[in-house]
Amino acid sequence: MSRYLVVLSLDALGAEDLEDLSELDALAELMEKGVHIKQVESIYPSLTYPAHTSIITGHYPKTHGIVNNTKIEPGKASPDWFWFKKSIRVPTLYDKAKEAGLKTAAFLWPVAAKSGIDHNIAEIFPNRFWLNQVMVSLWGSSPRFLLEMNKKYGHLRKGIHQPELDHFLTEAVIDTILHKQPELLLAHFVDMDSMRHAYGVRSKEAKAALKRHNTRVRRIVEATKEAGIYQDTTFVILGDHYQIDVDTAIRLNVRLQELGYIKTNQNGEVVSWQAYAKSADGSSYIYCEDTAIRQILQQELRKVEGVERILIQPEIAEKGADPAACLMVEGKPGYFFMEQLNGPLVEKVSPEKVGEPDYYKAVHGYDPKKENYQTTLVIAGPEIKQQTVFEKARLIDEGPTFARILGLELPETEGRVLEEIFITQ
Repeated sequence: MSRYLVVLSLDALGAEDLEDLSELDALAELMEKGVHIKQVESIYPSLTYPAHTSIITGHYPKTHGIVNNTKIEPGKASPDWFWFKKSIRVPTLYDKAKEAGLKTAAFLWPVAAKSGIDHNIAEIFPNRFWLNQVMVSLWGSSPRFLLEMNKKYGHLRKGIHQPELDHFLTEAVIDTILHKQPELLLAHFVDMDSMRHAYGVRSKEAKAALKRHNTRVRRIVEATKEAGIYQDTTFVILGDHYQIDVDTAIRLNVRLQELGYIKTNQNGEVVSWQAYAKSADGSSYIYCEDTAIRQILQQELRKVEGVERILIQPEIAEKGADPAACLMVEGKPGYFFMEQLNGPLVEKVSPEKVGEPDYYKAVHGYDPKKENYQTTLVIAGPEIKQQTVFEKARLIDEGPTFARILGLELPETEGRVLEEIFITQ
């Protein structure tokens, strides 16, 4: 099997992105030398944190526990994210690698703060006024490693702004390959996801970010050659979800408040609630305990402009989403959900508002079965077939397959090993 596995997650990479490879030579070369699975079905809701946890566990969110990007904290303008590995309820790929004595490294991999990864730069940001970026990054990461990378390459960063953060990340990944040679390396690049949120799915800014990713991939592959490990390395290029352009926001909590299910004080703070809409951008969870409330909400929310359909249990669990939710509301293409308690129920988003908190040109979080909404996967390495294309796989199949590449096993996963990609099955 492969001695080294390099997994590069290009956040928001869609199947359509690899249809034209004329300016993507590094990605084209890996596809030529390996396997391209054209359409990969993400998970529901198709958000970054649940998706990346599914990638490295082989399980759906209902099982691994990361059912959203952020936690249920009603009324908070900025709820806490699932930053810390302790929230994951099943074994991860890096857990199994560590147990096998392999060296591990991760770069802004979601839900990996305080994870025990040997060389870790955690994805985390300060979410309280008394915290700062340096403090939380050192707390969640491998402190000495983070300080070393910041000393060498921190001049490339502008806080967490893109594309500068991915420039920094690329140099840190290359440096780690050259000097530490971890057997498992996980890196999460957010440049294109950020550009799509801000400018739209097929915008020139998003296309420019994809070209930058191509350059990053080329340089990382070259680093393995310089380190003398290229022939023993399997490279993975993957996406976690795609995006859909939007122009209209829906605030379901405004309607829930009108119905009396959310109570606030004179300062607008939530003091109690019987039902709450937890946004997942393209979809929204509804949490409630009373069956009668659920039935009323099914009727009321169907009337809201932009609602495509409403799922109930056990449909929600069957799709792999949070079984604790009583309803799940799916938005039509072009619509997305905000969690705010104030403002119009349905708001057309003006160009001037894009860039303000919670206002976007494109989002994800939709049902992964939506048309033209698949992500994709490229794998190239010593045990992988060459010049081979497969049509479909699922995001949950990736973790078990990556474990197989390293000679490991993830136990009892909901995904399967993609045995068909290997030279010897």
